[in-house]
Amino acid sequence: MLILRLIVESFRFAYNSLIVNQLRTFLSLLGITIGIFCIISVFTIIDSLERTIRDSMSKLGSNVIYIQKWPWTPPPGESEYPWWKYLNRPIPTLSETQEILRRSGLSQYAVYNYAINRTVQNGNNKAENVEVLASSNGLIETWSLKISNGRPLTEQEINSGSSFAMLGAGIAEQLFPGISPVGKSIKIQGFTLFVVGVFEKMGSDIFGTSMDKRVLIPVKFAARMIDPRLDMRQSIIVKGKADVPASRLSEELEGIMRSIRRVKPSAENDFALNEVSLISGQLDSLFKVFNIAGWIIGGFAIIVGGFGIANIMFVSVKERTKIIGLQKALGAKSKFILLEFLFEASVLSLIGGAIGLLIIYALTFVVSKAFDFNLVLTVGNIVTGLMISIVIGLVAGLVPARTAAHLDPVTAMNAV
Repeated sequence: MLILRLIVESFRFAYNSLIVNQLRTFLSLLGITIGIFCIISVFTIIDSLERTIRDSMSKLGSNVIYIQKWPWTPPPGESEYPWWKYLNRPIPTLSETQEILRRSGLSQYAVYNYAINRTVQNGNNKAENVEVLASSNGLIETWSLKISNGRPLTEQEINSGSSFAMLGAGIAEQLFPGISPVGKSIKIQGFTLFVVGVFEKMGSDIFGTSMDKRVLIPVKFAARMIDPRLDMRQSIIVKGKADVPASRLSEELEGIMRSIRRVKPSAENDFALNEVSLISGQLDSLFKVFNIAGWIIGGFAIIVGGFGIANIMFVSVKERTKIIGLQKALGAKSKFILLEFLFEASVLSLIGGAIGLLIIYALTFVVSKAFDFNLVLTVGNIVTGLMISIVIGLVAGLVPARTAAHLDPVTAMNAV
């Protein structure tokens, strides 16, 4: 009952402070509002960006390793990317992919893949600079791609280099507006291909890439368009079996590739084993820096806001000195007076923080509608903002509350 009474009275006094001294209270709470806005808005942007990036990376496949000429990140412990060391490395080949499939006991799929940019046409409808994926069998399963219309390319069609293709949802709509492209033909570089299926619409990821804007064709058919010995960022995409850790798969693939290429025991690998965890580790460090920056940016405004709350509470103590003296004369303990003012300071700070959170929520709604970026104010960030507000209120109100609690009742009642 005591705690409930303290809370009710604190809300009442805080409300009176807001009503009686609106301008002073507004200016004092502005610091808390701005501080919470700065900190939580930075956290919200970082969390949304991190979630979007990780979702984009997850599309690369779980438990998937990319065997490529170029590594995604600098060597462990180094900040500089030594591109000159990788320039003369051999590119992955289809025959190496087939050899991995034959030798590996831990992999479920091994897919040879590269991309070329071409104009894709259907009659007068044309899509320029389209990313045409040339792939061996297994890409759909490796990337967990879904089909909305038609069927996937069969293993026989892919291995024989048949003139069949699958379209992304965006390309299908652009070339065949309002009709199904399945069973119809497209032209790429003068070659005619028949559409057998359309991928389910996925949307763009943070890197701007999307299966919606791609065309999938058999890698042996693509060899008619371009020399596969040219460096086109070829990859061998290997997906491990369900119960196989990525580390074991990576060790096995390293041994197989060194054996295939006859790399000497003392020599470095002439290939890169890339996986999502390499980027994830660097992202963790990057987002930690951003979080620290968020605390620094909002910290100064929070400190100013804390002084504002302290100012309100000192004025409140002065205005209610006689009331405090009367309370103490009637038997109110110093602890009760202390808690009463601490609760009031916390409530005032909480109001400022809540206003900051409401502004952030409104902005996330506007940004998400105006731009193609899902900005979300999470429950965790809301709780963080409210907790910061309460703590700042307690700290800022501690000195005024102690001053009120230690007032002499006789002196207080006789105060002018």
